[in-house]
Amino acid sequence: MTTPRPLRIAVFGQAPFGRDVTQRLADAGHVVVGVYAPPPGARPDPLAALAEERGWPLFRHARFRRKGEPIRELVDEYAALGAELNVMPFTTVILPEAIVDAPRHGSLCFHPSRLPAHRGGSAIPWQIILGATETAATVFRPDGGVDTGPIVVQKAGIPIAPDDTAASLYFDKLYPAGIEAMVEAVEAVAAGTARFTPQSEAGASHEPLLADEHARIDFAAEAGVVDRLVRGCDPNPGAHARLGEETVRVFGASLERVDAAAPAGTVLAPD
Repeated sequence: MTTPRPLRIAVFGQAPFGRDVTQRLADAGHVVVGVYAPPPGARPDPLAALAEERGWPLFRHARFRRKGEPIRELVDEYAALGAELNVMPFTTVILPEAIVDAPRHGSLCFHPSRLPAHRGGSAIPWQIILGATETAATVFRPDGGVDTGPIVVQKAGIPIAPDDTAASLYFDKLYPAGIEAMVEAVEAVAAGTARFTPQSEAGASHEPLLADEHARIDFAAEAGVVDRLVRGCDPNPGAHARLGEETVRVFGASLERVDAAAPAGTVLAPD
């Protein structure tokens, strides 16, 4: 597929998802004027590696603000690229409005839930933990809030299976759907057919970043609650419990129906 109206895009992202979205957009004919990836770490970043391979301008800044204010030299550096659209397939950095709102077409950001439900940076695990049965790949225009901007594309109806973990839900379902949603959104902007639908606050929710404190298993809870916690925290941070003086991480648990009159949390038999 070749776009009828190529755009000059700046990409803010990381990881294989950021790489694959950017590759698809470049293959469609869009001009990648700059790639912003995380600073170098212990492992090479796939998006940064693609930028180096393709010869795209690569920037690796840890932050864009200093004492709450935009870092002027970084804003100027970005402005010199002449981007018409910012694409944010997988970014954890908080960008100033001077960058988010600068391009003629603004910015597009991916979120792995059916917005307005499950806003926040840990949407995938929380959907499993809270018992959601469906999710969506959503692309929206950032507006300064946390995942609150108008929706451009939403691929809904993605099932959350009873045995899905956070990893399987992302890699097997949301990852491929997210790539298609991002490409579709950019193509709509390029064609001038994009529709920006404001999010309703009805049904809106926001969960915190998933931390170790949320992953503690309460064996007095219903079995389904424990099962969802284990799956939602797989692979990170790993649901955990105390065994004597040791913290044990639980993975690969499954829900089994048994007839038992014992209170929740009772050990019925060793496995």
